[in-house]
Amino acid sequence: MDLITPLLAVVVSFSLAPAMALLAGILILIMPRLLNYIVALYLILVGLIDIFHLHL
Repeated sequence: MDLITPLLAVVVSFSLAPAMALLAGILILIMPRLLNYIVALYLILVGLIDIFHLHL
């Protein structure tokens, strides 16, 4: 009788929006003057990701 070893797969998923949010938060803490630009850039990028269904 052959022993069949189970195949174990680990899937690592990376989502771009949470990474951008983290980076934006850090930049806002470091450079509060850039708040408007960081928020605008974040919203534009998230909008483009949703429009083009990019799941990076």
